[in-house]
Amino acid sequence: MQLASKPLTEETLTPPPTEMIILDVSGMQCAGCVKAVERQLLQQSGVISASVNLATEVARVECAANQINPENLAEILTNSGFPTQIRNLTSSATEKLKELQDRHRQDMGKQIQRIVTCGLLLLLSSIGHLHHFGFPHIPILSNIWFHWGLATIALLFPARSIIIDGGRSLLNNAPNMNTLVGLGTVTAYLTSFVALLFPQLGWECFFDEPVMLLGFILLGKTLEQHARQRAATAFQSLIALQPTTARLVAPQSQDNAILNSVEIPAEQVKVGEWLQVLPGEKIAVDGEIRFGTTTVDESMLTGESMPILKQIGDDISAGTINQTGVILIEATRTGSDTILAQIVQLVETAQTRKAPIQKLADIVAGYFTYFVMSLAGLTFIFWYGLGTRIWPDVIPLAGIEIATNAPLLLSLKLAIAVLVIACPCALGLATPTAILVGSGMGAERGLLIKGGDILERVHQLNTVVFDKTGTLTIGSPTVTDCITISELSPQQIVQLAATVEQGSNHPISEAILREAKEQNLSLLMASDFQTEPGLGVSAIIENQTLFVGNLAGLIEHKINPPETLPEFSGKTLVYVTIDGKVVGLMAMSDPLKDDAQATVKQLQTMGLRVILLTGDRQSVANAIAIELNLKSEDIFAEVRPEGKVNLIQTLQQQNQVVAMVGDGINDAPALAQADIGIGLQTGTDVANETADIVLMRNSLIDIVDSIQLSRATFNKIRQNLFWAFGYNIIAIPLAAGFLFPQFGILLSPSTAGALMALSSVTVVTNSLLLRRQVKSCCASAQSL
Repeated sequence: MQLASKPLTEETLTPPPTEMIILDVSGMQCAGCVKAVERQLLQQSGVISASVNLATEVARVECAANQINPENLAEILTNSGFPTQIRNLTSSATEKLKELQDRHRQDMGKQIQRIVTCGLLLLLSSIGHLHHFGFPHIPILSNIWFHWGLATIALLFPARSIIIDGGRSLLNNAPNMNTLVGLGTVTAYLTSFVALLFPQLGWECFFDEPVMLLGFILLGKTLEQHARQRAATAFQSLIALQPTTARLVAPQSQDNAILNSVEIPAEQVKVGEWLQVLPGEKIAVDGEIRFGTTTVDESMLTGESMPILKQIGDDISAGTINQTGVILIEATRTGSDTILAQIVQLVETAQTRKAPIQKLADIVAGYFTYFVMSLAGLTFIFWYGLGTRIWPDVIPLAGIEIATNAPLLLSLKLAIAVLVIACPCALGLATPTAILVGSGMGAERGLLIKGGDILERVHQLNTVVFDKTGTLTIGSPTVTDCITISELSPQQIVQLAATVEQGSNHPISEAILREAKEQNLSLLMASDFQTEPGLGVSAIIENQTLFVGNLAGLIEHKINPPETLPEFSGKTLVYVTIDGKVVGLMAMSDPLKDDAQATVKQLQTMGLRVILLTGDRQSVANAIAIELNLKSEDIFAEVRPEGKVNLIQTLQQQNQVVAMVGDGINDAPALAQADIGIGLQTGTDVANETADIVLMRNSLIDIVDSIQLSRATFNKIRQNLFWAFGYNIIAIPLAAGFLFPQFGILLSPSTAGALMALSSVTVVTNSLLLRRQVKSCCASAQSL
């Protein structure tokens, strides 16, 4: 099937330049805090967009170039109760690792302190009641003044930061989880304290409630923090790949066994300097091997488990491990320019790109805390004014002595339970924790997914379009036939074609140049090289215009193709013309990759439509389609680059969600037009702007893995959001006493606090389960 092409229209207006500011924001407790930080940033003049990640505590701000002072943004957030620092984008991986390790040590210290504190709080608040279970009675532990002292200490020390942060957030019009917890604990404490000072009121003291509530809250925070650290392990492991030192040597004219080397920090290595790498050492920079032969473990970057043979002239990447030989390399990329640094930056950026499904959670988060506080007030008013009169039996059912103040105590307990059971944290952690785990696992396998929005589009995916050359085929065609249609010899045809193609990096150009080299043919003097994408290349040789290209190129230049040709089934034809006349042609063969058939079969098994899109001849496309078992209506041949974009647009107009798979070099417009661009990594720029998913290995089966990983991660996001919304929809009415009159179900404030803590931990733990699920599905794909 052929597709008519129409020219692309160029955009005349260029968008104004923008810059990206990365901020490390601490002090965020829940989705409400995230919304407050984003709101503060978006209110600043010059800020175009802002995305904040609760799990990694990072804010990514896009703004107009040279119009925003990052220090001002950091100061504004800090003054609003969110201590903020500017991220140094040029810092080395070593510095990032040190920052992470320092933060990890601080978090570990806080976690140990919290565990001890909440253990003591829970033990001391409950020990006075153990005599009910047959334990010896210790009078002081049952004394009300002892419990007052315990509650006072709890509020002044472990709860102080919670209460201060909650109050400050409320004053800044950005109430958060700490606001709810602080209001609940302070209300319970003050009510009990008034009852203690004025016993004639006949109120009940419940100092145990704020103490146990804080104990459960601190325990939940500790478990949640531990789970979040586990979720970030893959990302931290990626940063840890960067070695801290390098062995600098002088450039050598020969491979010397003994060299004078100087050990220097890896970040001080400059482009062009030579380094010595011993067996078992990590490679500090991207470079080119100058001396030596070795095998290199690249599994940490590409997911490829087998060591790769590396020889003189081969490229080598930072973070990989030299296994067998001593090598000398010349640095070609250092610091933040290495492939490893680009991957780290890409993964970190991906975690701040939200899935559209998260928008609902963000909208709810902006009003959630106000809603809960209002509902707590309404709960108090209802039970104090109406509930205890409509259902008078609920007072003894709640374990409260019947007295004039009984409705007040019951109403307060229910209102406090509503405050502390609500969990905005789960809403804020639902998406970022899943993306954190998913993107980290992808990086471990050489699958770089650029954000939560990509995950959602992959989940909707139903069509996969493949480019042929270099994607389905190995991308290294060989010249099989050379036919002359003039007095020129086949060798002259190859020589002329190679001369014209010397400025192009297309696989066909490389094949022609290889053929010329194998025949020891020298290149001629040429000028005025012009590349016509999808058509061919032209140049001037000895005042004659030569064009080397395909049939579409001949038609474009109004050159008549030969009337009769031998049958070249399944081969690509390249014509050579001089001054508008065909003088010869070459036939080329480019076999399919080993895993092409298995990949296409697996995609079809997953219910996806697979389309072959190529600029090559229809007969070549048909031959490949037979091997891949593709339908005739899914074959599009002789399509120019702009025609590929038109095809993607046509499919999208048919309500198909389209992924385009290409090498990112010749397919950039189609990759950009597709709903999901999947780029096979064949160069050194993993931050390809046009690809939404970058596959580090030259392996097609990774396409299946990336789709399965994306779908599994997005399913976790949906599960987390379902839990977060479902928990609050069920738990808040339960805490408000909705089932109390009929079923006798009543939640104490401490029980409500425990449930709230459990909710956040459940969301993070569910995200961690993604690792187990993805391992099984990726293993099944790899076995094909």
